Amino acid sequence: MTDHRNSNLFATRRRVLAGGISAFALSAVAGTGLGGAVSRPAAAQMKSAILQRTIPSTGLSVPAVGLGSWITFNVGDDPVLRADCAEVMDAFFQAGGTIIDSSPMYGSAQDVIGAGLARIDRTASVFSADKVWIGDTDEGRAQIGESLAKWQVPRFDLLQVHNLVGWEAHLETLAEMKASGEVRHIGITTSHGRRHGLFERVMEARDLDFIQVTYNPVDREVEERILPLARERAITVLVNRPFRRGALPQRLDREPLPGWAAELGADTWAQLVLKFILSHPAATIPIPATTQPHHARENVAAAAGPLPDPGMREKIAAAVRDL
Repeated sequence: MTDHRNSNLFATRRRVLAGGISAFALSAVAGTGLGGAVSRPAAAQMKSAILQRTIPSTGLSVPAVGLGSWITFNVGDDPVLRADCAEVMDAFFQAGGTIIDSSPMYGSAQDVIGAGLARIDRTASVFSADKVWIGDTDEGRAQIGESLAKWQVPRFDLLQVHNLVGWEAHLETLAEMKASGEVRHIGITTSHGRRHGLFERVMEARDLDFIQVTYNPVDREVEERILPLARERAITVLVNRPFRRGALPQRLDREPLPGWAAELGADTWAQLVLKFILSHPAATIPIPATTQPHHARENVAAAAGPLPDPGMREKIAAAVRDL
């Protein structure tokens, strides 16, 4: 469930930052003024440089880094914090991203996303990824309808069964919705390394377009079975908790970035972690959450430039582990 104490901490931090850092971050993209937008040619050039993932079941291509909303977008009705969230989404889209992930579990995040998309005129641009999360499986369609109204989109691009709650019945519902064109892709999620055995069995038994799992240089259990199985069954992989809810960058940023990070075009530890995830042979798409526009741009930029080979991947993992 949502940790409201952490949500309040984020909210407090964002109030402090709203007056200065956010505005400064908007000017960090070349060719923009303070608070200005990226020009259309510049935005197109950035987007074309971003690694794309092709979803095997539909052939649709999407940018390889998305945006999560757990905790960070659970800001209630506060107009300042909602504006901050819209600013983060705007920076994310300007950098070339399209996938935004949420859930009914995430408090006010769905409302905040819908209002933010309308505010920045990106409702038609988003790849909307949401979830069904309700124990009473008869209420699944109703919950999905409520989520759709909050997002203010005509249909979801992806619906997932959140943490396998009621997965059998909900997957039947999602399959019916996909067949009727009410949703484009369907999948299942898990996090924190939980229920991997059942997760694998569902992957083997059901036709899925996506799965969502926890993966980063520290949490690598999914490399053993789940990621190879996803590759074998042509399932696209969303990666939650790529930064261990911010703990990795918070710890790593105290240390100097290794000189060899420049070989990959990584300017920060966060980009190095994302490049580790992106370089796995499975079709991985990390969905980091953030409260800051310049971090949204930085995260998407990790999908541009070189990716590590197997030897460099282990070098990254070792560096992160040692710290």
